[in-house]
Amino acid sequence: MSDVKGFTNTASAGCAGAVNAVPEGWDVVPLSEFCLGIRGVSYKPEDLSPTKTDNTVTLLRSNNIQSGSLYLSDVQHVDQTKVSNKQIANEGDIAVCMSNGSKRLVGKSAAFDVIPNGNRLTVGAFCSIFRPLESVSARFVEQIFNSDQFQRQVDFSLAGSAINNLKNSDVVEYQFAKPPLPEQQKIAAILSSVDDVIEKTRAQIDKLKDLKTGMMQELLTKGIGPDGKPHTEFKDSPVGRIPVSWEVCTLGEITKDSAFGPRFSSDFYSETGNFGCIRTTDINENWDIDYSTVPLAQLNFNEFQSHILRDGDLLVTRSGTCGVVDVFQEQPLPMIAAAFLIRFRLLDSVNPWFVRSVMMSTSTQESIQMLASGGVQKNLSGTNLKTLPLPLPSKEEQDQIVCCINSVSKKIAVIEKRKDLLTSLKKALMQDLLTGKVRVNVEDKEVAVG
Repeated sequence: MSDVKGFTNTASAGCAGAVNAVPEGWDVVPLSEFCLGIRGVSYKPEDLSPTKTDNTVTLLRSNNIQSGSLYLSDVQHVDQTKVSNKQIANEGDIAVCMSNGSKRLVGKSAAFDVIPNGNRLTVGAFCSIFRPLESVSARFVEQIFNSDQFQRQVDFSLAGSAINNLKNSDVVEYQFAKPPLPEQQKIAAILSSVDDVIEKTRAQIDKLKDLKTGMMQELLTKGIGPDGKPHTEFKDSPVGRIPVSWEVCTLGEITKDSAFGPRFSSDFYSETGNFGCIRTTDINENWDIDYSTVPLAQLNFNEFQSHILRDGDLLVTRSGTCGVVDVFQEQPLPMIAAAFLIRFRLLDSVNPWFVRSVMMSTSTQESIQMLASGGVQKNLSGTNLKTLPLPLPSKEEQDQIVCCINSVSKKIAVIEKRKDLLTSLKKALMQDLLTGKVRVNVEDKEVAVG
């Protein structure tokens, strides 16, 4: 019986996130009809080697699975006697994070696209290898693991559990639409072509980020002289070699005033609130405030007026991951910093974006971490942070340096927006193609993505 023209209702698709209707000629089947699940290698610290030898196998962990790709840096090497033959990855296999302290990372995956000659790869016990069956398209299976349907079923498995752990036996029961092999191959080709464009765009971003890192290192140590070129005369200082015209000031010496974010009951959070409350979790991996995630709270204006942030205020995380820094940019709604942020209002003679750039540098971050106190949970105090020494050129030179850094940042932002649009296109295509909502022409050999 068809609920939609040309579609068959599938009573077997009872799993959350699964497909409930597929085109005629398709089936809804468990993942076990696409691939075999193999849990990763269990080992002891003494089984590991920092270097690769003829008697070791390169071991990948969840940190090696990033943005749908496998990164072969920061790897371990495990004694080959701990690895069974089936745990050695083949090209086309898929590595999946099965357990992680962060629930959002469980289920992330990447395919072993190309395994360099002479390399033997496997995964650790917190991951699994899923090996596509010979009767299906390996590329199609890879797309299944990248799909929203897969992630929804992962989320359903983890719901209500205190342990973020997936079992192979559960994952292979997840339900997915299975088209005939020719359609699998065509769907995979279309989606893979989009992946290729996304990957090239990501490579552009990485290249620009490397350029920005090198530029910042140059600008924050050699500056910009009167002729527009780096300074040529330098002096020793508490923060290393700096141009002779620069000074060294503590953060406290360039701060008008500072304050911790105020505390208030979570009961005051409201979708119709009159204040935005910036939390540490609203600062993304690029150390930019994501204003779209900032929650609203209904607070007494007079009571919290003194905590309202001003354009240019410097915000620094003070607990957990200490020293993450960004500059507040004025928003339509009044905003305050949450309790685990310190707000610094700087002197008018200082460009807060320059200070942010200095505080993001590796050497300054090392100094900040030394100022943090505590055991597992590190904490920064405003008093300690005010002792942080910073190199400081003239305001004019600060502005020039910030302008140079921003020029690259803007280019990165444009390309990241393009990547986000491509990612949205890919998601929409996956939803249509993997469910059969949009059929592909298997006779058409052309696959192109603009």
